[in-house]
Parts: sequence; C-alpha cells; structure tokens
Amino acid sequence: MGEYSGGCSCGEVRYTILEEPIFTHACHCSLCQKFTASAFVIHSPIETTNFVLNSGKLTETPGPSGSGEVHTVKRCLNCYDQILSHIHGNDRITVLKTSTLDDANRFPPQAHIYTKNKLKWLKLSGPIPQFEEYYDREKVYSPESFERRNKVS
Repeated sequence: MGEYSGGCSCGEVRYTILEEPIFTHACHCSLCQKFTASAFVIHSPIETTNFVLNSGKLTETPGPSGSGEVHTVKRCLNCYDQILSHIHGNDRITVLKTSTLDDANRFPPQAHIYTKNKLKWLKLSGPIPQFEEYYDREKVYSPESFERRNKVS
C-alpha cells in the first residue's frame, strides 16, 4: 500500500495512484508494438478511483485492441505521451502505462502476454510467466488482486 506518482515527458501531466496496481503485465501483441513504436508496452490496471490527475490535461484518442474493440487512450494534451487507457468501455478500470511512473521499476511485469507476436530478437527468460495470448486472471492474479478486479469489472 502507498501512493506512487508519475507523469508525462514534458512535465505538464502529473498524477498519483493511491494503491499499488492490481497487476502488471507486458503486452507483446503486434497492435501494442505499432501503437507504441516499441517491442512491448507495460500495463498496470488499477481502479479508476485510485487514479488522481494532479495537473495537466488529457486528450482522448482511439486505440486498437486485440479483440477488435476500440479502447480509449488518454494522452498529455501537450506532448501526447500515453498515460492511461480505458479498455472495452470500462471506465472503472484505468490501465496505467506503467513506464510513466516516476519509479517504473517498482512494478515490473508479473506476466508477458501475446508472446506469439513477440519480436524474435527479444529473449525472455526467468520466472515471469509467459502466455502466447492472454491469461486466466483467476489463475494468475493473487486472490486479493482478483477480488479487486472483480469488484470493478
């Protein structure tokens, strides 16, 4: 438990999360690769009530998703860094772009998803579970995280 701060690269947007994320995963799907111009994106879902925008303004842009449903990406109005998403119209869950935290090392991925699309040169090793597609939350989340997620799903 604790508060964690973050923001965009230009400094206009500053935010605080009031709890640790429910879970953190690295998504290697081809859509995330293209949307972020990177090998993967790190997401940390958290209850929207635990996200506080302290300064700056966010603008909304549509983003792709593996299910084909559009999700809403909120970006800094000044530098357009992605800060968070609301996926499948569920605005009770904020999917934080983990690397926007001041200390992104605090919440490393607990799973790698859509590894079937992982760039071939990227080597994954170690104890972090890897899934060719998505995972079963009930099997992967801790009981506390699963309960938190279900309360806002």
